[in-house]
Amino acid sequence: MQSVAVVKPDQVELVDIPIPTPGPYEARIRTEAACLCNATDRKLIEGHFPGVEDYPLILGHETVGIVEEVGEKVRNFKVGDRLVGGLLLNSTDPEFASAWGGFSEYILAGDHHAMVADGVANADHNWFEVYEIMRIVPPSIPVEDAVMLCTWREVYGAFGDFQFQAGDDILVYGAGPVGLSFVKFAQLLGLGSICVVEPLPEKRRMALEMGADTAIAPDENAEKALVADRGKPFDAVIDAVGKETIINSALPLIKMAGSVCVYGVIDTPQVNLHKLKGPYNFNLFVHQWPTRFREAAAQEPLCKWIDSGKLSHQEFISVEYPINQINQAIEQSRTGETIKTLLRF
Repeated sequence: MQSVAVVKPDQVELVDIPIPTPGPYEARIRTEAACLCNATDRKLIEGHFPGVEDYPLILGHETVGIVEEVGEKVRNFKVGDRLVGGLLLNSTDPEFASAWGGFSEYILAGDHHAMVADGVANADHNWFEVYEIMRIVPPSIPVEDAVMLCTWREVYGAFGDFQFQAGDDILVYGAGPVGLSFVKFAQLLGLGSICVVEPLPEKRRMALEMGADTAIAPDENAEKALVADRGKPFDAVIDAVGKETIINSALPLIKMAGSVCVYGVIDTPQVNLHKLKGPYNFNLFVHQWPTRFREAAAQEPLCKWIDSGKLSHQEFISVEYPINQINQAIEQSRTGETIKTLLRF
């Protein structure tokens, strides 16, 4: 089968590796579509994702496909189901490491609930924590929306980690797929004022269309003016990029006991926090990895929004490519102009 491999940093190729065989608690999935992750996939391709040093590797973690075969102890998936989140956590070719391996023609999904029920949800029985989010998608959900659930579930789950409440006023740094998802969900969940800081005019326009009250270009004086014009600081500032500079820029903008909320892998091994820029008391939430139970629970409310027409992939997917044009897709994503890039298998 074809898989997308990062042969070495900045060299991506389609390679042929064996089709995976499902274990007793696994299902084999024929991949329909996938999405590039602008942050994680880019860092893996460029060779500076924290803790990943083994190249070549099989890429990809945002996927959706159809169940074609199930193991003997699988009870929650059946042939013909559409499933989101399947991966290839162990490469089928010893030459390649796995960077989740989802950009493959065939992938695997683990039946988390069956393993929990049988008391074998542990490493000794080849259980992975990511199995918890490998879930069936209702038939009413189009494939393009199904693959967007990979991003949407993580962001929705972060609302719980960040302890947001209805009416909270927030400022979001960055209007990529994550930042725009925060804007969209904040509007749907009844948060208060929603402001955005984003350098690209087109993305600022999109943020306003999705429910932001204000969207400005990055400028320290303009950001402070937001607080002055409002007459009060923000309850929370979201760093949807993961940068030390943004964390420190956020500190003067939050209220007493307000929060700076970092979503994504921070771009430095250490953070030099300029604490005197902020209020005497503040919270710093760092969300570098999904909280799986929140991510799994997000699927139902998100699917309700999709079914009701309140949420659609059409607002997020900018462009699509067949998988054999993976390098063109990567180059397009590097322009910063696209939101999500869809890959068709």
